[in-house]
Amino acid sequence: MLLSKGFEVEVYTGTPQGEVVGLSSQIVRDLHGFVREPDSRNVEYTTAPLCNYDRLLCSLLRPRRDLRKYLKSLGDYTIIPGSTLSLGDSSRFYRSDPKNHYHDYIEKTYHTNIVTASIHINIGIDDIETLIRAYRLIRLEAPLILALSASSPFLDNQASGYHSTRWQLFPHTPQDVPLFHNHRHFVQWTEEQLVLGTMQNVRHLWCSVRPNGDNRPYSLNRLELRICDLVLNPIHLLAITALLEARIWQVLENKNLDPLQQSVINHGNLERELLDMVRYNEKAVSENSLDAQLFHWHDGRKIVAREWLEQLLEELLPIAKAKGFGCFLSPTYKILEQGNQAQQWLSQYAQGMPISEIITKAIKLTYQEEVDLEDKLCEQILVA
Repeated sequence: MLLSKGFEVEVYTGTPQGEVVGLSSQIVRDLHGFVREPDSRNVEYTTAPLCNYDRLLCSLLRPRRDLRKYLKSLGDYTIIPGSTLSLGDSSRFYRSDPKNHYHDYIEKTYHTNIVTASIHINIGIDDIETLIRAYRLIRLEAPLILALSASSPFLDNQASGYHSTRWQLFPHTPQDVPLFHNHRHFVQWTEEQLVLGTMQNVRHLWCSVRPNGDNRPYSLNRLELRICDLVLNPIHLLAITALLEARIWQVLENKNLDPLQQSVINHGNLERELLDMVRYNEKAVSENSLDAQLFHWHDGRKIVAREWLEQLLEELLPIAKAKGFGCFLSPTYKILEQGNQAQQWLSQYAQGMPISEIITKAIKLTYQEEVDLEDKLCEQILVA
């Protein structure tokens, strides 16, 4: 039996020419399963937790098919790839719900730095202490997932200098989030942040990965990876998810797989050293994604993100194959070989293609990929 997996998918809406247009109020009002974000230019849907990768593929595609159909009924609108306002306008905040007091706080505190699109991946883990241990490991390796998913090299019709402008801009709140030692530590720390006001509510924990559940911080049943840029290609997203699941299976089957136990770095305060390291790695990956030079949590050695991922894949592919999802992990090699979305877009930009043309081309390609996958796979899965 595989672990349960679900996604929170944030997307921009707008014109086929790449202009982002705020339509979330109409979408949320008329289309089941979609919820608004503070800014009206993006909208979110959530997939139900599923173990089977084939069904997970369709759960990603079906809401987007419904959204595309609805957008057409409003006018010449579509879904726009990327995790930032590639063609603008990041100078203005378009409130989706002017009466929402939490949105007041968001706009005043962060302005358009939070107007991004992303994927959150939730993996079910029943035992709470194992979940916290998985959190520690995945927190330190989350930059590798960002390296695979980076898709935001542009902002306001300019190359930003980052592969993930989203992660560079997005406020990491609170600023200092520990490697929780156990569930009790997580509960006490969260309660303290709410009293201090560094968190406005239990959802206001915006770091690369966090323990999650229906009554957090008390009742937890899944690990939420929040660092990913928007990956609209479902095959690539499932490959990233398979990498994450295989790594968590290692945690479940090896109680000693824990950076606080296995790291041989000895510079005094190990936890502080690891947190400084992951902060550096996240910044490095936001700049150069797969080509970023990182520090490995095990011994502090320097390693390029692509090489670290290749080493992990050598470990994880046998696990994925043994559990029956090896074919979904394999496309990760293609991302490493061909580059992530940001690298492909920057290559086109370096060859002289205007950003508006890059985005327009990506809109058409994304739509065609989704149609082809639905036609080939989803109908067969529903019949089976």
